[in-house]
Parts: sequence; C-alpha cells; structure tokens
Amino acid sequence: MAAEDDGALLERLVARYSPSGHESAAVREFVRSARRLGYSARTDAVGNGLARVGRGHPRIVFLGHIDTVEGRLPVRRARGRLYGRGAVDAKGPLAAALRAGVDLPGSGEYLVVASVGEETDSRGARHLAPRLRPDAVIAGEPSGWAGVTVGYKGELRVTATFCGRRTHYSSPCPTAADRAVDWLGAVRAIARERSTDSRFRSLTAKAVALETEGPGDRERARVTVDLRLPPGLSTTELLGRLRAVADRPALAVSVRVEPLDRPASDPVARALIEGIRAVGGRPTVWRKAGTSDLNLVAPVWNVPGAAYGPGDARLDHTDRESVSLAELERSVAVLRVALARLRGAVPTLRRSAAGA
Repeated sequence: MAAEDDGALLERLVARYSPSGHESAAVREFVRSARRLGYSARTDAVGNGLARVGRGHPRIVFLGHIDTVEGRLPVRRARGRLYGRGAVDAKGPLAAALRAGVDLPGSGEYLVVASVGEETDSRGARHLAPRLRPDAVIAGEPSGWAGVTVGYKGELRVTATFCGRRTHYSSPCPTAADRAVDWLGAVRAIARERSTDSRFRSLTAKAVALETEGPGDRERARVTVDLRLPPGLSTTELLGRLRAVADRPALAVSVRVEPLDRPASDPVARALIEGIRAVGGRPTVWRKAGTSDLNLVAPVWNVPGAAYGPGDARLDHTDRESVSLAELERSVAVLRVALARLRGAVPTLRRSAAGA
C-alpha cells in the first residue's frame, strides 16, 4: 500500500498522546485501526492492545509498546517525515507491524501487541509473559529499516537509605548525606572495574536522585542509582557486590532486568536480515546500551527473538522525534518478507527454542 496510507495509520496513533499510565485513548485507536485492517482486536485486563490474525503454528508475536515518555509534541508532516511524540519510540514500529500483517501469506497466527508501561514498569509485558506461548517474537523498537537489534543491556535500579543522628557540622562524624555520597563513589568504582572500550560490554552507573531529610535530631539520606549491565553479569551477582559495599545500607530494588545477547544467526534475526536484503538494504546488527521488553519475555518464552522497527533511536525521548515515511514503508516490506519466512519455518523455530 502507498506510503500515505502507512503514514495515516501512524499519524492516528501519534495523535493520541500516551505517556506511561495514560495510554487508553491510544490503545482504543490501535484497536480501531487494527479492526479496519482485518484483525481481531481487543484490550486485555491491564490495558494492552492485542490485534490477532490467523491461527495455528507458528505463533509469532510482535511485541510493541504504545506508551511514550512525557512531553507532548505537535503532530505534523514536513519534508516526507512525520513528527510527534512516539513517532520513533515506538508507534512507528507498531504501525509497520500492523500494515505488514495484512493479507500475510502462509499459515499460522500473528499477534501484534501494543503494550503499556514499557517506559516505566513494563507492566504490559510482565502481564503477558506468563500468558502467551509464542514460537517467535519480534520486539517493536527503532533499529532503522535496515537494522536488527539482537542485544540489550540489563538494568538494575536501587535506592540506598542511610539513617543517623544529627551532629554539629563541625563534628568529625559523617552525615547521612556524606555516607550516601561515599556509597555512590564505591558503586561507581565497581562500574569502572567492568569498563571496556565497548559501551555494550561495560557496566555503567548513574545517580538518578539524591535526597535528604532531617526531622528533629534524626537525619536520613537516600540515593537512587541506575546501573546498566553487560552480558555475562547478572543482577544477582551485581546486587551481591552492592550489598557488600562498606556501610551496607538498606537497599530497595525498583527495576531488575537481565541483559540479553542473541547471535545474528537467531532465526528471527536471520529472517529480518533476509527481509532487509530483499528490499535492497545492507543489514546492520545492533547491540544497544538500553533495555527493552524483549529482555523480560525472552527468558520466559525461550523462543527465537530480535527487535526491529523504523526510526533513528537517537531521536528517542527528544523534542526532534520524527520518522521518515519512506523508511516506514520500507519497514513494512521488510517485515512482510520476514514474517513470510518465519511462517514457513515451524520445525526450525521449535528446534531453536528447544536448544536455547
């Protein structure tokens, strides 16, 4: 179908502003649009949009997300691009996935998921992980139409709390804030131990928040740190290191996601690479420093998987967020080829899952 039609679908989705926790209007538009395209579509118990076509094996899930970060942007078209919050992350991939499933050749079930909460607690993906049993998964994240993402770093977000009794600032005793800052320095030292020339292979630590309070003669300091884990380092191992840091503060974990690293020979990655070549592109395989819902579902489903979608990930979360409509159209073509390949590969997919 013409690029204008793909763009119109995306424009309708982007026009429904949907920061995490406020996705319902966008999900309703997703369901309406999917039904117009011939899908059986509905909303599930936690607010995810589900659009299904076909039946039987292989069961292929396109796991996209419809929530965005905060920050409303004007929705407009200019010079062949669509601008607006979510155009890249990640309504562009969702629109491409819906268009690609129309009149798809072969047999099997194709489920497009517009999940909620990916930018915060991933509640949509966490709800679906134990409830779906697919044969393959494509995560809807911007990779560029000629790129495929096979790796994401893990994430561990912890808050350390330090309590004490207030003393005079001339006292040699450290304040709770002193102890929090010292602990943060120790955590950064742990990260430096795992630093390499590769951003993907390095452990990084960033302070997210530092707050203090002191009712009466009591004082409390909290520091929240976000750590991004490379493959080969589990959250269990890292938590053990953090708990052994001097002062041993109380730690509260708010985000815990394991790293993911798949080979380019993964059947889903290979199908997407074949699709890119079929459309005339030169494939690029990405391993990213961010984290996605693919990290959550891949260990549970234990099936082949990779991430794909139109858009430049450097525009994620920025006021310049926009996607080329020509790239959107090419992504639809790539996905159609990849899905056709996967729908003819039931034995291969099942062998891959069994050996994973």
